[in-house]
Amino acid sequence: MSHIDETLTVTRNEAANRYEIHVGDVLGGFLEFEVDANGRLALPTTEIDHAYRGRGLSTVLIAQAMKDLATGDQTVVPVCPVIVRYLQQNEVPGLTVE
Repeated sequence: MSHIDETLTVTRNEAANRYEIHVGDVLGGFLEFEVDANGRLALPTTEIDHAYRGRGLSTVLIAQAMKDLATGDQTVVPVCPVIVRYLQQNEVPGLTVE
């Protein structure tokens, strides 16, 4: 029986303007960000690969991204409905949301 690495890792990919979640070495999904006209960080979409849906990857990805964003001096504007719902249900200390 072969061992499959299911370790979850969330990283910020500045070149692609997104946070990425990897399952082992495989990209499992991402959360995009873009700077809007007012200098705020808009969060338009979160996507999880169909092969990894139903495993809670979006929650892990959003939680880690929000924690990282809370450490910076940035205002976020959640546009993605999944991120909006996460922020309605979870407090993120230090995060400024508009």
